[in-house]
Amino acid sequence: MRKQTNSVDGFVPRRGTSALGEHHESAAPPEGFRPMERPQIGETARNIGDEKSNKPVGVVSRSEIDASLAGIDDEEQPKKRRWPFGKKRRTAKVVSKRQKIIKRVGIAVAVVLVLILGFLAIRFILTSGKVFQGNILGLFQHQPLKMDANGRSNILVFGTSEDDPGHAAPYLTDSIMVISVDQNNKNAYMMSIPRDLWVEYGQACLSGYEGKINEVYGCNSDLGKREKAGAKALRQKVGSILGLDIQYYAHVNYSVVRDVVKALGTITVNIEGSGGDPGVMDSNFDWKCMGGNAYASYATRVKNCPPNGHFIDYPNGPAVLDAEHALYLAQARGDRAPTYGLGRSNFDREINQQKIVKAIRDKALSVGTLTNFGKVANLMDAIGNNLRTNFQTGEVRTLVDLGQDIPADQIKSLSFIEAGNELMVGANFSGAVVPAAGMFEYSGIQAFIAKKLSSDPVIREEAPIIILNGTETAGLAQQESDKLSTKGYTIIATDNSPSNFEKTTIYQLKKNYPGTKKALVNRYGVKVSTQKPTFPVSSEAAFVVVLGSDRTAQ
Repeated sequence: MRKQTNSVDGFVPRRGTSALGEHHESAAPPEGFRPMERPQIGETARNIGDEKSNKPVGVVSRSEIDASLAGIDDEEQPKKRRWPFGKKRRTAKVVSKRQKIIKRVGIAVAVVLVLILGFLAIRFILTSGKVFQGNILGLFQHQPLKMDANGRSNILVFGTSEDDPGHAAPYLTDSIMVISVDQNNKNAYMMSIPRDLWVEYGQACLSGYEGKINEVYGCNSDLGKREKAGAKALRQKVGSILGLDIQYYAHVNYSVVRDVVKALGTITVNIEGSGGDPGVMDSNFDWKCMGGNAYASYATRVKNCPPNGHFIDYPNGPAVLDAEHALYLAQARGDRAPTYGLGRSNFDREINQQKIVKAIRDKALSVGTLTNFGKVANLMDAIGNNLRTNFQTGEVRTLVDLGQDIPADQIKSLSFIEAGNELMVGANFSGAVVPAAGMFEYSGIQAFIAKKLSSDPVIREEAPIIILNGTETAGLAQQESDKLSTKGYTIIATDNSPSNFEKTTIYQLKKNYPGTKKALVNRYGVKVSTQKPTFPVSSEAAFVVVLGSDRTAQ
């Protein structure tokens, strides 16, 4: 008996044991059925794009069956879950292995940066606590610096050698410098006070009631035991000499130059020998070339200190200095033969000290230093271990900003021994230095400082001006010269013009006097001509003012 075959949805499955073609031979094709010929390669079974089908009614194609089954599958798919507020649940993104690595590296870098910044922040706070006055929270403030009547902040910088165990007088201030900063106009002036300047102490010190200024700090600080008292006394003494209100001080020790330069790596200083010498050489430090042997041969010295066996020996021009060479150049003053380039002794040493200060500032602000974690950390340590000051924590950010914002060409040095304008000279006793006007006579020095640091650019620039009378009114040039002189203008000559002028004319013969130019334009209400006048004038003049007939009506 033949087994009944099950059917699914009306379809009878083919028996597995049937031979190919069996059950089809005797079946008559439906009416109208036309067998399909096998298409040739490159041909289709029917014309693509036929709109109507010739398929007989009741015949179901394979494609229709597949479509029907696909529809059943679609109906069986579960409905997507709706989330509150109309939002759909986001499908998790597939993250590649490469993206995972990049993410992990980014997180690691971020963590390292946070640790470094945190370490530097802690280092800075600890350093600030040792160096600056006031609450540590003040570091987050931006407090302006104290100013004098000219809008300048004046800082006394002095150095002692109490950290040098071999120094015979460690509390003498061998270096004394004043830095005057204009925080609004972004400029600064540096001036050095000779350590041998003879002054009155106002009390009995080791040398008596008067002596060299380098003893003032030690005398008033009880040899360093009362830091603030000694610094205050030195501030007041230097201020009375220069005619300045000195609001701040920074006390550095023997090691500050060496440690700071060591933290920076090297600095570059422009060497200039005095008196036309080809460079600077001081044999006082040749012991550094002997390798610890007091009887070392010349050959050993040359080997250790090429090319000539001297530790401080540089030709004129830029010199790259490491920490030790910077320290001893700052001390060099040519007080032991053989030597050259330091003919003015302490004055030349002060000039080199100012150059070293500028070089340290430039290197500290360089990109390579600020991005070097090790250098920044070491620089903080060098400052924290070697500096004492009365700056408040709230003023630190302002001080740092000024160090960055003041252009290098706006940091200028003022000299008291400029040829033809010497304000201090050597005395004939005890190696002392005294004012050129006489002992304890500081008026000339004060007038010089007042002019250079004045808030009035006319006074500060000292532009040489010639006044000419271009009218028939006698004495007009002299009258105008007197008026200008009382306002701080520098008048070098007055005369009559070769010809008459209807309008006042200003000629500018030299550049770099912007403040004076602006003041003259405002005073006379005319533009400045850069053309040369048609008549001869002194080559020293920066401006020539020819008064016209329009001035006689005023």
